[in-house]
Amino acid sequence: MPHIVMAQCTALPGCEDALHSRITDLASAVRMEAGNEGFEVFQHPKTERSWTMIERYRDRKAFDTHLGQPHTKAFNDALENLVEGGASYVTELVSACRSDDAAPGIRGIDHVGMTVPDIDVASKFLADAFGARTLYDVQPADADPMQGDEVEHQLGLPAGARIEHMRLMRIGASANIEMFRIANAEQADPAGLVDYGLQHIALYVDDIDAAARRLTNAGGALLSDPHPLSGVEGGECNSGVYARAPWGALIELISSPDGIDYPADCPMPRWKPQPNT
Repeated sequence: MPHIVMAQCTALPGCEDALHSRITDLASAVRMEAGNEGFEVFQHPKTERSWTMIERYRDRKAFDTHLGQPHTKAFNDALENLVEGGASYVTELVSACRSDDAAPGIRGIDHVGMTVPDIDVASKFLADAFGARTLYDVQPADADPMQGDEVEHQLGLPAGARIEHMRLMRIGASANIEMFRIANAEQADPAGLVDYGLQHIALYVDDIDAAARRLTNAGGALLSDPHPLSGVEGGECNSGVYARAPWGALIELISSPDGIDYPADCPMPRWKPQPNT
């Protein structure tokens, strides 16, 4: 069962910057903990010295492990001289009014996968075009390839194919992107909209013209100029555009600041990535 807590603290006068720095470092460290599933930081708009942190852990055991981490202990020790009362005020929260948006035990899309001719080149494009961050290599390029009967069976590969490089990347607050470089197999051109199966990824953007320029500057190619969305997605400022990555993969940019005109029988709102700021 997830364990959720809210931690609040108010900096002593003159300690605002020091507390901000400490919270920033703590957030980066906690988000890397195996048992952490979310760490959000909020600053109070009317009291800039006050901060609230909403923390979500896999279970109570994961939270207890968090409390014993060196970065957690160092942060709590530092609060003695930085905040009112010498410590943060921690409140345990219980999840309520949860939406019925998936089957029990199902969370949502973890990642999308794509095969590319060169992972380093593809990574540079995704970084230049969208600010994507490389998380880690699942299969390092200098390691022995993944191949053989068992790999072919598990992943549905043709006989003799080998996976020579795998990398996981992330773009903002959204699903991860897993890339493969596969050798010794016949490979078709990237899928288009008419092809069966998964055929494009779409990125939500705040300024579609700026995002389109960044994409083309990084080596991608727009299929058209940004255009209005249609149907219930229509709106004066709502727009989208399709593009091709340098290796041919289809990518869509979409922006709907005017929202969606949801029909009366729509069971839930469309999921939208949150701003990164």
